[in-house]
Order: sequence, then structure tokens, then C-alpha cells
Amino acid sequence: MEGNQEILLTGATGFIGRRLAEAFSDSDYSLTCAVRRKNTLLAPHKTVVGTLNAGTDWSSALKRGQVVVHAAGRAHVTADTAEDPLEEFRKVNVDGTLSLARQAAEQGAKRFIFLSSIGVNGCVNDQPFTVGDVPNPVDPYGKSKWEAEQSLWEVARCTGMEVVIIRPPLVYGPNAPGNFGSLVRWVDKGVPLPLGSIHNKRSLVALDNLVDLIITCIDHPAAANRVFLAGDGEDLSTTELLQGVAKAMGKPSRLVPLPAGLLMLGATVLGKKAMAQRLLGSLQVDISHTQECLNWTPPLTVKQGLQRCFPNHQD
Repeated sequence: MEGNQEILLTGATGFIGRRLAEAFSDSDYSLTCAVRRKNTLLAPHKTVVGTLNAGTDWSSALKRGQVVVHAAGRAHVTADTAEDPLEEFRKVNVDGTLSLARQAAEQGAKRFIFLSSIGVNGCVNDQPFTVGDVPNPVDPYGKSKWEAEQSLWEVARCTGMEVVIIRPPLVYGPNAPGNFGSLVRWVDKGVPLPLGSIHNKRSLVALDNLVDLIITCIDHPAAANRVFLAGDGEDLSTTELLQGVAKAMGKPSRLVPLPAGLLMLGATVLGKKAMAQRLLGSLQVDISHTQECLNWTPPLTVKQGLQRCFPNHQD
């Protein structure tokens, strides 16, 4: 770790960004957080840049020699009502990212770390995704992240600014949004779930494991101009995940064993096939390249990561 390294963090008010901001603030880094609004409560150093798009002016936030950690973006939108969802994702995730990267390079930024998504590789698999796989994004979010990655490589080629791309699968942690948050709410309410006999394999990444990986990439020489897949290094079935969540919460796991094929059929009839695929299908990530290249090991096991989600329910 370099002393007093200048960091520009975007997305500092989000689920991942908040934890990153805490970690940077507790270190020797000199942190600047780019935020959208003046009334955002965020310490210690914040700069208002407005909405992330192609026209955002980053001049007040950028400094020579900085490492930019770009965690801001348009994430999965439940019940997206946009006429053209891909275009809406592109405005933020592609155009906004490209504008920031170009301005950062012009201002002499040293390195640009981009938080992408395993969705660039795909949504389901029979074999673990590897860093060498041909990208196969299938939804607007994944496609926008892939397009952003390609734009960043072009900036790197033209300017010499180092680029690091990290593709995480589902990120879980305290007060996590999205699919993990939904699972937690179901377990907390004691709702019986027909997921007691699911034999898929899903890779996840604990929030603190992802933060540790990002911090490792700040100044690791081997990280420059590479793509890294993130993960805990342990794969769970949906059944095992729900059992682990329940145990970490100190709650019973009310799981009813129903065949996955029957559940998929019912979800398809109800127009919920995509949701069922996330619960019933497999998505494994091979992080061996990340571990070997960076000499990195996830600090937390899945059990420890789940325990950190519910600090008031410890054994």
C-alpha cells in the first residue's frame, strides 16, 4: 500500500461504495468521494459532480496521479418501464464511464478500477466462468457493462492510463439490496419456501471480500490492464444459501423440498422464468486467475460473510 495515495471514489453512497468509503477512510489513502447532490451525508471529503452521464464535469474531483475507483452506475432495475432499457443503461454505464475515464486520463490519473459484473460472462452456466471466456452478456445491464469495458480498453490504449476491471457475481452483506435482500426478508418473515431440494451451484462474493480485492488492485503492479473475476471461492446451492442465512440470523429455515423442474415449469407459466433461473440455475465463477495473479485469498469464508450480515445474531 502506498502512503497517502490519492483515491477518487464514485458511487460512494451505494451498497458497495459506502463500505469502500469506510475502508479508504480507515487507511492511509487520501479520499475524494464524488456525489450527485449537495445534501448527501458523506464524510470526509466529497465533491458534487451531479448525475453520471456523458456530460458530467469531473474537473473538481480529478487530480494528477489519482487512482479512480468507479463503483457508480445504473444497476438492475426491478420492473423497468423504460421504452429502451439498454439505451438507459448505456447513458450511465457506458457514456458516463467513458466520459469519466477520458477526463481522468487527461488529468493524469494513474489507474482506473471499474466495477463491472459477472453478467458480462453470462447469466447461467454448466462450467465455471473463467477470465478467458468469450463474453456473452444476455440482459441490458450485462451488455452495458461489456460495452463500458471495451470503451475503457480503448482509452487505455490511447492514453496509457492503467485499467483494472473487476467482475463480481451477487454481492451480499449487511442490508444488501436486490436478490439477496429478498431472500433475507423471506427468511426473516418465516415464509415457507419451496426451495428445500435445489442442487444448483452459485458463486457469491461477500461485501468485505470484494472490498479487499478492490483495495488490493489499487497499487498491485500485476493488476494493471487486467480483468479479474471476484468470488468467495466457495459455491452454494440455493438450499444451502437459505440454510446459511437462516442460521446466521438465528432463525429456522422453513424449506419445503419440491423438484426444481416442477418449480421452473410453474414459474414459466406465471411469467417468472428469469427469476426462477436465478434461484434454480447454476452460476459458478473460477477465481483462480485472480488468486494467482494477485497472490490474493478471500479474507472471509461464506459462513463468516453471512455472520457479518447479521451481527446481532451470533452463536
